Amino acid sequence: MTNQKTQQNSPTFVHPIEAEFARILDYYGIHWEYEPHTFALAWDENDNVTEAFSPDFYLPQQDLYVELTTMRPKLITHKNRKLRRLRDLYPHINIKLFKRSDLRNMMLKYGIDEQAANLLGTDAKKNGL
Repeated sequence: MTNQKTQQNSPTFVHPIEAEFARILDYYGIHWEYEPHTFALAWDENDNVTEAFSPDFYLPQQDLYVELTTMRPKLITHKNRKLRRLRDLYPHINIKLFKRSDLRNMMLKYGIDEQAANLLGTDAKKNGL
């Protein structure tokens, strides 16, 4: 997938938060690609890839990969390990992880409070959304 998307030609996103993130990027005219690259992280004795990682977005103008996660902090250990491995193997790759709280704050900033609660599985009143 290349460049800016529209509702008509958007990819099939794995999670609704990805669609919201793409909408924000589109709104600000930021070109993006959805899961355009997969990075090998581990290999077996025959050099077959046994573990890989595909960041959610690539922003070509910023040369930045973006990974989004809505997992609760206790559950993101595996994803953090993959990101550390990616940084070790590919130090030239710029990648940013947006965690659950980052995504919530971003959605609040852009005035989509109710969607933040729905997409992130939070109670808007309980969490001050």
